[in-house]
Parts: sequence; structure tokens; C-alpha cells
Amino acid sequence: MNFGFTEEQDLLRQEVAKFFSERCPMAEVRRIAETPSGFDRATWDEMGKLGWLGLLVPEALGGAGLGWADLVVLLEEAGRSLHPSPLLGAMLSIVAIREHADAEQQRRWMPAMSDGSALHALALQEAGDRLAPEAISLAPSEHGGQLRLTGEKLFVQDAQSATHFIVAGRNAGVSEGGTDYALYVVDANADGVEAVAQPCIDGTKRLGKLVLRDVAVGEADTVPVAADAIARLYDQATAAVTAEAIGAAEAAVALTCEYARTRTQFGSPIGRFQGVKHPLAEMYVEIESFKSILYYAAWCLDEQPDDVPKHVSMAKALASDAFSRIGIDIVQLHGALGYTWEYDAQLFLKRSKWVKAMFGGSDYHYSRVADLGAL
Repeated sequence: MNFGFTEEQDLLRQEVAKFFSERCPMAEVRRIAETPSGFDRATWDEMGKLGWLGLLVPEALGGAGLGWADLVVLLEEAGRSLHPSPLLGAMLSIVAIREHADAEQQRRWMPAMSDGSALHALALQEAGDRLAPEAISLAPSEHGGQLRLTGEKLFVQDAQSATHFIVAGRNAGVSEGGTDYALYVVDANADGVEAVAQPCIDGTKRLGKLVLRDVAVGEADTVPVAADAIARLYDQATAAVTAEAIGAAEAAVALTCEYARTRTQFGSPIGRFQGVKHPLAEMYVEIESFKSILYYAAWCLDEQPDDVPKHVSMAKALASDAFSRIGIDIVQLHGALGYTWEYDAQLFLKRSKWVKAMFGGSDYHYSRVADLGAL
């Protein structure tokens, strides 16, 4: 059995890597990160035309109809370039609609999601540190025969750029088949909807707080789901963040290896010194460890759902710790240069801090792995 990527996936990786290297070098990354929106609309529209935003959208609705292994390729390369865009959140929103919305809802929303003209943001988390369905308390109330939402969602990716929000909450209807929860699709311009920017250490990422004040939602905009579906969305989000971390961590090590080959000290490249080459070798091993687990988790997301939780958590736990160490070590290995704003090492350090915090750090995921009986 061949556990490697297919020829088509390798070609996709080559094209995505070439696109990001040409359209978004580090100078462009820095420029975009300083803009209010945090992404370049022209580049985003081009990604839509190339079909990348619709990788997971069914072919009948204008997409490619591919799976998680293909998405991992795209996210890895986006992470490698530190590409500032709403890609990760948009992909998670497509996953939520593809897996849980009915056929009519998919026909209404997915074509615009596929070409990038509509930007949906997935709003799962609330106050508290639990990443579980039970932590969701947002519940609609009924006024005059219409459902209305009041509450807050935290750490919503690209909240201020979103045209729509997919809001996880309790299901106000009668529970049928265990659908105690629902995903409510809310227009960003609807009355009572406000997106407030949240501070973020990584300038290439945007996070926001979604505030809902008596926001009306109709039956056509409601997607009933079970608790297991909410838990799966958390796992999918965690897998997506870890996929980006693979590319970013590898790029950080590549940057440092290049520096070690060209920087000389005592008449020799510093890469020959044990104090430099041994840490770099350890970084490589750590990345390969969480990469291989994440690849298996991505396969499980399409083929073997029961194995998803423990392997996603194993990958994220390893990535959280390893990438954090890598971020610090590459700055130190660059010496005084690594601490400067002008050099790119600090960008990868900041990304490592963002990865560690998103959808649970190592302590949370190691504890979860233990609870699932994998330790």
C-alpha cells in the first residue's frame, strides 16, 4: 500500500508553492500584515479562480470535490510562506456546510464560498477553556415566532473581513435524532451583528470577537447538528492549524539552515559547529514526528473517523511544543540578527505562539489523548 501523496497532490503542492513564492514573498507578507484587512483581495480572488478555495466543495457546486489530504497540501504551503489570508477559516466554514447543511443550503452558499466572493467565518468558541460541545451556551430565544441570537463568540478568525458567520449554538427546536445543537448562518451586515478586533501576536493572522445582539435567524439559515458534529468541527479546526504549522516550522528551519551555511565564525561556517547543527537536526526530527501523525489524522478525517480525535490531539500536542521551541531556537541561532525586526526569524517565532494557543495547547491535548486511552 502506498502511503505517499499522489502525483496530482504533488503537482498541487508545486503550483501552490510557486504561486505563494511569486505573489507573496516576505516583503509582501509584511506589507499585507500592516493593512486593515490583513489580506490582499486580488491574491484572494486569484486563488478562487485557480480553484483552491473550492478544493472541498462538491464538483456539482463548482468545486473540486477533493479531501483532507489535498487540503493539508494547500495549508502546509500557505503556512510555509506565512501567507496572510482568511484561507484557514474559509476552509473550515466550507467543511461545516459540506458535512452538515442540506442540499438546498449547500446550493445557496457553497458556489460563492468556492470562488471567494463570499467569506464565511466559523464561530465556535465562547468564554472558557473547554473545546467541547458542552462549552457552547449560546441559545436562541423566540420573539414573535422568530428566533433571535444574543451572545458572544471569541477567537473568530478574520471576523472583521467576513461576509457571513457560521455560529455554533444550542438548537431551539425539538431535538430529533440527537440534534441538540445548530449552526446558524448570520449575515455580517445584519442588524445587531458586530465584529470586534482582538489583539493577536501574529500580524499575519486576524482574530475577532463576534457580538450578537438580538440577531434574527430564519429556519433556512439554521443547520441542526448533533454534539458529535460540533466535536468533529473542533478536531477539523485543530488539524487545519497543525497543517499550517508544518509548513511554517519547516520554513523556519530552512531559513536557519541557510544562515548556518553562509555565516562564518573562526573561519568556518557556523553550521559545522555541534552547537548549531545538533539543534537543527533535532528540529527536523520533531517536525517529522508531528507531521506524520497529522498526515494520518487527515486520512482518518475522510476514511476512518473513529481514529480522528486521538491522532489530531497527538499531532497538535507535539506541534504546540515543538514549534514553540523551534521559534525560540531559530532566533537564538541567528544571534543578535535574530532579534531584529527587519529579519524574518521573529515572524516565525510569532506564528509559533499563535499555533500553540489556537484550539488548545499541548497540556490540553496531552490530557485529551490520555482520556482517550492512547497513553
